[in-house]
Amino acid sequence: MAGETKSETILDVRNMSVHRSGALVLSNINLRVEKGEFVGIVGPNGSGKSTLLLTILGELAQREGTVSLYGKPPSPKRLFGKIGWVSQAAANLPHDIRLTVKELVQLGTINAGNMFSLFDRKRHERVLKAIELVGLESVLNTDVGRLSGGQRQRAIIARALASEAEFILLDEPLVGIDRASRNALLKLLDQLCHDEAKTILMVSHDLAAIRQTAHRMIYLEETIQFDGNTEEFPGLSELADLRGIEPVHDHMHDHAHDHHHASGEVV
Repeated sequence: MAGETKSETILDVRNMSVHRSGALVLSNINLRVEKGEFVGIVGPNGSGKSTLLLTILGELAQREGTVSLYGKPPSPKRLFGKIGWVSQAAANLPHDIRLTVKELVQLGTINAGNMFSLFDRKRHERVLKAIELVGLESVLNTDVGRLSGGQRQRAIIARALASEAEFILLDEPLVGIDRASRNALLKLLDQLCHDEAKTILMVSHDLAAIRQTAHRMIYLEETIQFDGNTEEFPGLSELADLRGIEPVHDHMHDHAHDHHHASGEVV
């Protein structure tokens, strides 16, 4: 992938700051994502991860700086079909929903140009290919409400793939699914990156999962504290330094040492 073709910038965020309800949530964000990258974003609760994704999608407006997707400001209408969005609520579909996997994935092929046209063969093939890519052929005609959490996530991703989305954004896709489903989902995302030339930006609390899968990791806490190769991601003590958290155990130990030393006890 590297070195053979000129890289194409999919996302370019410069000096961006975002406020929500009057409070500064993101400050001075600078971020570029190239075609074919798998970028993982991690950070504590309230660090601005979801806000960053929503601003990239054009759902929230930044107060300062610029956001560029495919060389233009984000607009849901203009980018329809190029962007696949898997939100935190994606898998929380009602259990009594009367919609099969195939019907859900078909929704990904609907756009302003074909909304009132018949479902043609080309779109049908895209739907079947997307379902095959996520490994849900065996539940093609099963109601989405009867699927496991992991299967639902894969069905939602298939819907994005059926739209032929090139850039897939996922907000906490691993929440509420078991280990086997999580591993299958991560393997699928890696496959989409390598075999289908998709670009992926994924937010997750699951640090181990991100380290296992993403090519590049970003640590976000109001601003970007780290952005680099996964292999170079800081350890826990370095993360604490990044966050400005001071160790307390050394001080406690010193205090205990002083106390025990004064009383003649062996430490």
